[in-house]
Amino acid sequence: MFDLPPSKRSEVSWNVELPLDQKPWQIGLIHGPSGCGKSTIAKTFCADRLIAGFPWTDGRAIVDDFPETMGIKDITSLLSSVGFSSPPAWLRPFGCLSNGEQFRVTLARALAESPDLAVIDEFTSVVDRTVARIGSAAVAKAIRARPGTRFVAVACHDDIVEWLQPDWTYEPHTGEFRWRSVQPRPRITLRIERVSVEAWGQFAHHHYLNSALKPQAECFLGTVDGRPATFAAVISSPNGVGQWRESRLVCLPDFQGVGLGQAMSAAVGSIFRGMGERYYSRTGHPAMIGHRYKSPHWRITQHATAMPTARLFTSGKNAHYRTSYGRQTAGFEYVGPALDADLGGRVRRVDLTELVRTYPHRTREKYLELARIPLSLFQRWEREEIAAGRLRRLGSGRGKDRYTYRLADG
Repeated sequence: MFDLPPSKRSEVSWNVELPLDQKPWQIGLIHGPSGCGKSTIAKTFCADRLIAGFPWTDGRAIVDDFPETMGIKDITSLLSSVGFSSPPAWLRPFGCLSNGEQFRVTLARALAESPDLAVIDEFTSVVDRTVARIGSAAVAKAIRARPGTRFVAVACHDDIVEWLQPDWTYEPHTGEFRWRSVQPRPRITLRIERVSVEAWGQFAHHHYLNSALKPQAECFLGTVDGRPATFAAVISSPNGVGQWRESRLVCLPDFQGVGLGQAMSAAVGSIFRGMGERYYSRTGHPAMIGHRYKSPHWRITQHATAMPTARLFTSGKNAHYRTSYGRQTAGFEYVGPALDADLGGRVRRVDLTELVRTYPHRTREKYLELARIPLSLFQRWEREEIAAGRLRRLGSGRGKDRYTYRLADG
């Protein structure tokens, strides 16, 4: 049909030389298009270390499928190091995880079972390219932090090279081997904006407390290339005026492992500090505690310790809101660089002009309900607009809220 000559054999051969003993290295990359011989070459050089996947027990938490010699702290630390820092997901079976989460878990188990040399076939093939790049950077960071560990990725895509930053690369389709000098990974731009509490919905089930968000929280969303990546919620501290506390901080699994959570927390802290207010945070996540202990931008206010008893509200407005009691946590105050006060004010500011124009003569509580914002933001907007003569407060409200509002221009 295709005019192919008859043949008893179909053969493809390669003459490959990988001079890997010439220099010390930790990360290697064999990459090229499908069918160029990547997997065959990897099997030849690392026959017993090539990993295409692992058997996972159906219905069993992933943390229970790691080597029995590893303690739970070692397992969770390893999972966090490759960018899988979502405790609720640690308790799920492998088949219930997303492709991106399965990718990270497979990497963690490879490092657990082959700590001296792990070779991953089809590296990043089943995840989208944003996850692939972020995941590659997270893996590189984890490998570099483990002296004596070697890692080889076998991949079809070239876009991960500057994120994985391998010490050497080999392209079977060209036969070219290169030693590389390791460079910093590309910069990631995190765009931060104030959002309503409704944005918490897509982050809630990734938080280790897995609880509701207090309605008075000021909320901030961080996006990367237009995609939601991180979320922070801040509430006023009962310890005094001008003091705020980080209530929730979540980084979605696809963006974990490259420090976006820490960057988000510090950025929000800089907003409040720039406006002359103090910003505190208490966390029980070991990775976050370790980072803040070493960071000059955070001052320790309470070393890691466990609260005496567990506590869970079961009624009232705080129903199902779990506190830090019973868990080991550490407290910190942000003391790093402060954002310009004017810029910080613009990030936090809300504009309710069109809302009041559409619904005039409503009470403050009604506007809070319609806009889904905390009282502190409304009060700031109210003061600014009344002082500028753009808003009028009328004494026609009922009950506790005695005032209603309308725009000065009608």
